[in-house]
Amino acid sequence: MKDKKKRILVIHGPNLNLLGSRERSLYGTKTLKDINDLLIAEGKKLELELDIRQSNSEGVIIDWIHEALLQYQGIIINPGAYTHYSLAIRDALAAVAIPAVEVHLTNIYSREEFRNRSVIAPVVQGQVCGFGPASYLLALRAISELIEKK
Repeated sequence: MKDKKKRILVIHGPNLNLLGSRERSLYGTKTLKDINDLLIAEGKKLELELDIRQSNSEGVIIDWIHEALLQYQGIIINPGAYTHYSLAIRDALAAVAIPAVEVHLTNIYSREEFRNRSVIAPVVQGQVCGFGPASYLLALRAISELIEKK
């Protein structure tokens, strides 16, 4: 895989477009653009081509996952609140069987009880949570290694 450019789809789920202004005590002051800029810079270092998208719509996210099958070697996804109940996103990830990493800015296991469960985690290779924007960078490094080993 060293000769071929590794393409990664990064999906930001609902409400992440409001980063920087929403619940700053939880999510900090970095905007989604700030996080995307960090991802792009790290992606260049890792020789990854990133396609970064955000949607508040479950159906759109599912469509993107389906489309990833023929276009990408890996997926990084922050499903937002869909983490806890979207069997449809879970099933889409399972169906495409592309290496995927679930990401969260906060530690979902130290928050409200309803956030302590991820229906996504069983169908992805790993989960990174609780490190703020660095969670995305850790996920990017992990997906790069997963693809390299494949």
